Amino acid sequence: MDWRDHIYSNPDIGGGKPIFRGSRFKVAFVLDLMAAGWTHERMVGEYPGIRPEFLPAAASFAADLMRDEDYVAIGQAQTA
Repeated sequence: MDWRDHIYSNPDIGGGKPIFRGSRFKVAFVLDLMAAGWTHERMVGEYPGIRPEFLPAAASFAADLMRDEDYVAIGQAQTA
């Protein structure tokens, strides 16, 4: 899935944070629900505008972001 078909950013909506096309749902919000173990059915029960394609698009978006960043291994980072 190409997340670009479902996610974009608009400085006039949501403070410019990535959102799903045709909605005002922020990608971070859906990722937080997914991380908390919410199913699509539960999300729709609470937030009817969340469509099934949002979940794989959000996961694909997050995966691309992780590929683009450099990270220090957890446990090896030292505080300054």
